[in-house]
Amino acid sequence: MNSDAGSETLGEPGLSGESGPDLATGGASKAAKPRRSASAALALGALGVVFGDIGTSPLYSVQTVFTADDHRVKATSPEVYGVISLVFWAITIIVSIKYVTFILRADNDGEGGIMALTALLRKSPLKTAKGKIALLTLGVFGASLFYGDGIITPAISVLSAVEGVQVAAPGLRDYVIPITVTVLTLLFLVQRYGTGLVGRLFGPVMVVWFASIAVAGVNGISKDPSIIKALSPSYGIQFIAEHGVVAFIALGSVVLAVTGAEALYADMGHFGRPPITKAWFFLVFPALTLNYLGQGALIVKQPSAISNPFFLILPKWSQLPMVVLATIATVIASQSVISGAFSVTRQAVQLGFLPRMTIRHTSEREVGQIYSPAVNWGLYIAVLILVLGFETSASLASAYGLAVTGTFVLNTILFLVVAHTIWRKPRWWVASLGVIFLIAELTLLAANLTKVTHGGWLPLAVAAAVFTILMTWQRGREIVTRNRTEEEGQLTEFLAALHTMQPRPQRVRGTAVFLTATLDTTPLAMRTNVEHNHVLQERVVIMNIQIENIPHVGDADRLSVLASGEEYAGIVRLQVTFGFQDEPKVPAVMRLAVDRAILRERDLDEVTYFLSRISVVRSDEPTMPRWQKRLFVTISHNSANPVEYFGLPLDACISMSAQIPV
Repeated sequence: MNSDAGSETLGEPGLSGESGPDLATGGASKAAKPRRSASAALALGALGVVFGDIGTSPLYSVQTVFTADDHRVKATSPEVYGVISLVFWAITIIVSIKYVTFILRADNDGEGGIMALTALLRKSPLKTAKGKIALLTLGVFGASLFYGDGIITPAISVLSAVEGVQVAAPGLRDYVIPITVTVLTLLFLVQRYGTGLVGRLFGPVMVVWFASIAVAGVNGISKDPSIIKALSPSYGIQFIAEHGVVAFIALGSVVLAVTGAEALYADMGHFGRPPITKAWFFLVFPALTLNYLGQGALIVKQPSAISNPFFLILPKWSQLPMVVLATIATVIASQSVISGAFSVTRQAVQLGFLPRMTIRHTSEREVGQIYSPAVNWGLYIAVLILVLGFETSASLASAYGLAVTGTFVLNTILFLVVAHTIWRKPRWWVASLGVIFLIAELTLLAANLTKVTHGGWLPLAVAAAVFTILMTWQRGREIVTRNRTEEEGQLTEFLAALHTMQPRPQRVRGTAVFLTATLDTTPLAMRTNVEHNHVLQERVVIMNIQIENIPHVGDADRLSVLASGEEYAGIVRLQVTFGFQDEPKVPAVMRLAVDRAILRERDLDEVTYFLSRISVVRSDEPTMPRWQKRLFVTISHNSANPVEYFGLPLDACISMSAQIPV
């Protein structure tokens, strides 16, 4: 064992569902699905959080198709009709059919996103362990791609809106970057107030936004009503058949019209499936369709409009107000990805791919409405670097799409496995959906591979870094958990050995509380206290805490007592349950135990809380490469401190050190 390996102080979390390296499992707690309201208020909130990304895609997607790669796609009627047809059917197949109709039904205790599918696969009855591991790895990589996409979305969305100033007021060109940075800063500052509040503030704005782009689309359609024929898939098929390489290049930009689909799924936990479904089919999808048709009609009549068809579709007097509205809407577009990142991060923590982090619930009712300071400010720094580095939305567009399409494909594969193994759907049903979805998505992915050397490497690099961190933590946690379990030993065996231990431990005054990840093994702090100090308090409480996916757990259901056997008197094992909105304060649990006659009043007179200070050190065992061990130890330093989290009084806490190799 290397003494210079570095260490990490990890307290006994006693918290199922938010894993540190000391948890045997990181699975979500076994709770019933939270009851959700499909009210108009939730649908309005969903508009303000969920649909911002895909709802602002008209700002840059059509423009990018015709301006990318030195205008390889020409602004002629056949090509315009073909592009608009491809955009419409990409949205229809990927968003309306795949995500909204099917994948939103694949939730894990109400949570969505590719990590939710990964969690479901852990429960699936796959025939081989290797197959399950491979699928779980794909899920983790898909989540990593989501982060790669997540840093680009706020940058390109806000930049593209603010750049509208150059159309309405060219003299303000030099202020585009400062305005963008200011807007993004304000956006990340308000995250701490929660997606519920953000949704209520942004929801009405998005209603105005979708109504405005629908009206603008109708205005454009009036210039060439025949553009409605582009809704037929025949135009898209003909465009691909006749234009070959050019059509293939166009598909690399068409994907920009569906970039918010994965964020839509990841944000499901914030509002639930019914509000998202209603908002999509009754407002968002029709508005997007009208606007894309309007842009196509304008380009057919005025080919020079490819420079910025979204703003040129508008009358001159309305362009500057639309810049303001678009800027606000793109702020909201960024919100969908930020909220999705919060959700994906929490699920990664629950599944044991990240250490326990500070995650705050911002709603009294909805389990999915959360805020993570570390994720929020990490994204903020990354987004600012992109804005200052790329400077224009056109430059960012070349980096956009590859991570998105990769996530689409992985999501589809995992969903199909879930549908077959968990939902028990027949093979023909799974194969039919697979053909429809994968042909479209693999084609878009192949088209976006051409962007790798033009900026597409950036989201891939971010995804690779995140993937390495997630897999390193998961592997290291498994090793440390196994080694820690061996070090702890079975509690029943330890209690039985107390009778024959020499010297026999002395019972001293007071009550000792040991927080533990499992009630079956011996808390390391307890073992250390007995073996080195040869003492044990007259009353011992071994406590495990679980957080359930319901807002509140009443006092009547808070505690359950597990029999500790007759091996040693005065030892109580408590299983404690909190709702996600409850404050998991251990001293309050102790008071409740007295009220329930589990403990005596005098047991609270002198309480000491024992925590295990786990020093994770690198060993010479070939469990992981040395660089990965160093990374694991580094990540460990960011695990949350349980003293503050569980409301423990500092003057009544004693930490007992132990080294666990990795």
